[in-house]
Amino acid sequence: MKSTRALRRASQWVVFLLFAFLFLNTEYKDNDVLLYAVNLFLRLDPLMAGAATLAGRALIGLVWPALVVVLLTIVLGRFFCGWFCPLGAVIDATDATVFRKTRRKDAVPVSWRKYKFLVLFFLAASSLFTLQWVFLFDPISILIRTFTVSVFPAVNLVLHQIFDGLYRAPGSIPRVSEPVYGFLKAHFLAFEQPVFRTSAFIGLLFLGILVAERYQRRFWCRNLCPLGGLLALMGRFGLFRRRITEAGCTRCGLCEADCRMGAIGGDVAVTDHGECIECMDCQAICPEEVIHFSGKEGRKPAAVDLTRRGVLAAAALGAVTVPFFRVEAHGKAPDPLLIRPPGALPEGEFLARCTRCGECMRVCIANGLQPTWFEAGIEGMWSPILVSRIGYCEYNCTLCGQVCPTGAIRRLPLPEKRKTRLGLAYVDRSRCLPWAGQSDCIVCEEHCPTWSKAIVFREERTQTARGEWRMFKKPYIDEDLCVGCGICETKCPLTDRAAVLVTSRGETRSTGVLAR
Repeated sequence: MKSTRALRRASQWVVFLLFAFLFLNTEYKDNDVLLYAVNLFLRLDPLMAGAATLAGRALIGLVWPALVVVLLTIVLGRFFCGWFCPLGAVIDATDATVFRKTRRKDAVPVSWRKYKFLVLFFLAASSLFTLQWVFLFDPISILIRTFTVSVFPAVNLVLHQIFDGLYRAPGSIPRVSEPVYGFLKAHFLAFEQPVFRTSAFIGLLFLGILVAERYQRRFWCRNLCPLGGLLALMGRFGLFRRRITEAGCTRCGLCEADCRMGAIGGDVAVTDHGECIECMDCQAICPEEVIHFSGKEGRKPAAVDLTRRGVLAAAALGAVTVPFFRVEAHGKAPDPLLIRPPGALPEGEFLARCTRCGECMRVCIANGLQPTWFEAGIEGMWSPILVSRIGYCEYNCTLCGQVCPTGAIRRLPLPEKRKTRLGLAYVDRSRCLPWAGQSDCIVCEEHCPTWSKAIVFREERTQTARGEWRMFKKPYIDEDLCVGCGICETKCPLTDRAAVLVTSRGETRSTGVLAR
């Protein structure tokens, strides 16, 4: 039935449009409360929910929708991958538009599909011992992180450049382009161009997932995706499955050739139900109309291509890696520039729960939250860190705690958030203009947002570079009032390294002390 194929494609379009809608609304909208559950797809993700629960040693209430996916998978099979996975929709669109006519047949051995299960067992074992690696492989985290850090900033930059060029074009072109630009600016484009560290690297990794379609259809989903592996194990004995009326089958092989997951073997009556994503394409193209999807039992599939030794080796590797990361030096001497978002749990719990999805970075008003490289060690790669020279933590914003799906960043009431200390600022007197006797400057004090200024001035007599004595207003930090928001560092007019620097010294999550 061609209607089922059209229905599935429509479902993928709706899912991707919903993903795009939630992504675009993961931002400040003149209100400190988000109107939508923008982290919906993360909350539906059983892999992320299970890993965060294991690693964090706590039940996470926000991810209860993942249980719905689990129950439906047990009944319907691995339907999520074919109908509701936004990364799967992107991969299928790429396949249909770019690679389908150039793919080499049999370029990837069938045996490779076992690696997604080995990755799954590796991640489960490491999570059990509180080491969170799921962010490297979880498809929902990958997609949101890539769109946040790479795709959206790049598209935003290109569109701005295009419309800037059209605005300078002669004739009536600007009269047409400017209304379009105004609409995009109101509903799509960022207020300021977002920039992120590791943007190119994350974008290239995502590009690699798409380019793999050149060698095998749904390469990522078949061979590497641990969420697919988890759903395959749960949905292998689902009640809703593919079956074939063998008496009318001519063994033409069209279904086997067209199967995007390779779930149909040499005997077209046999289906690997763990690999089948219920896309129903085989039913749509069957010339004899003998393929059906129902609750009736079909021919039994072969066992999963896994050995006990392979499973134990993957799990053991996941467990063995843990102590090597626990003895990294950063745990004893943390980077002073490792400034976490307001409401972040203590470092060990934070890394155990954080899925590096990028939602907090996406929603950060001032673009201050950035993905780490190795400031928190390899274990903390891509977790959020406040880089004050790029952006600051808005004093009246609590959005990062609202979008975090696992509670790695707690949702704070605004009064508590204003008292939460991320770190402390200090003045580098060798660089500060008034301290160096170069000129007056009051920028840091002007922007300080605390109820009583945490930056105060004292007028002092200082010798200038020319040997003259002048009175300068020199900034001092009141450490009882400073919350480490970083706006003083962001706004410092020095073009290279700022004269006001923020470090994690005195952070609330480590000391349990609130700024007054």
